[in-house]
Amino acid sequence: MPAVTIRNLSDETHRALRVRAAHHGRSTEAEIRDIIEAAVRPHERVKLGSLLTAIGRDAELSDSDIETLQKSRGKTPVEPMTFE
Repeated sequence: MPAVTIRNLSDETHRALRVRAAHHGRSTEAEIRDIIEAAVRPHERVKLGSLLTAIGRDAELSDSDIETLQKSRGKTPVEPMTFE
């Protein structure tokens, strides 16, 4: 696991983090992890599976349409591209 050191954090900020962590019933370190996680990985992001499902619904694909598409797919694994 990577580790991060935060230097020059003011006493006021550190105290506020400790209070916030106590309010949430966790350590200061866990609170900081939660804050960073929320900042860089927002819950509103669109996930690929959800997006593909929405596209299928918008296209009004039926179960038989999906089955036909599955049958027409090639069964041979595709070779990865090389850039050499």
